[in-house]
Amino acid sequence: MPDKHLSSQFDNDLNSVCGKLLEMGGVVESQVAMAMRAFANLDGDLADQVMAREREVNDYEIEIDSLCTELIARRQPTARDLRLVMAVSKAITNLERAGDEADRIARRTKHILEDSASHNINTAEIRLSGQMAVSLLRRSLDCFARLDTKAAAEVVHEDKQIDEEFRAFVRKLVSYMAEDPRTISVALDMLFIAKAVERIGDHAKNIAEFVIYIVKGTDVRHLPHEQLSQEANS
Repeated sequence: MPDKHLSSQFDNDLNSVCGKLLEMGGVVESQVAMAMRAFANLDGDLADQVMAREREVNDYEIEIDSLCTELIARRQPTARDLRLVMAVSKAITNLERAGDEADRIARRTKHILEDSASHNINTAEIRLSGQMAVSLLRRSLDCFARLDTKAAAEVVHEDKQIDEEFRAFVRKLVSYMAEDPRTISVALDMLFIAKAVERIGDHAKNIAEFVIYIVKGTDVRHLPHEQLSQEANS
């Protein structure tokens, strides 16, 4: 959370914005976790619940964006405070997009329920990467709340594991489709789900990168790989 200021109202405004971000993050984290359970269990009712939360996430984004705009106009923050507000603005965009990906997973799950060929495809990589994505999202929000750069660097580094699981699953899907053309339709649905999971990991990574930006004042993309690794291991 932000440092203390002479103006208690300024502190309250900053804390309010950060609090709303974490509330939104909790909703999105829950939405992603539900989407993965719906897929793992092929649960259509749970998929419907995921899709029903899409409006709630969008409402959070609109509210927080308005709070950020008002805070900049009224308080004219500078230095780290300005970086914090700008990071919140970018983070809610990533959360909203992660929510969109959860919605896509739910919709594709509903479609898979209509195809009996789905039972012939092993989805271990998707389920594992989904668990990893939920964990990364939770951890990225936690390090945002604590402005913990070490934990943020670890999230950035571990996102690569989700990418590896995605590539492994794509290779498996190609084999399934080559061996049995009847699986092509459901395989494409699962490919979209796997890609959605990968993107959720990317959004979690982005939020972690914003933490480093707030504290260090440097875009993590401009940091040498060695420096980022040192941050994660320090």
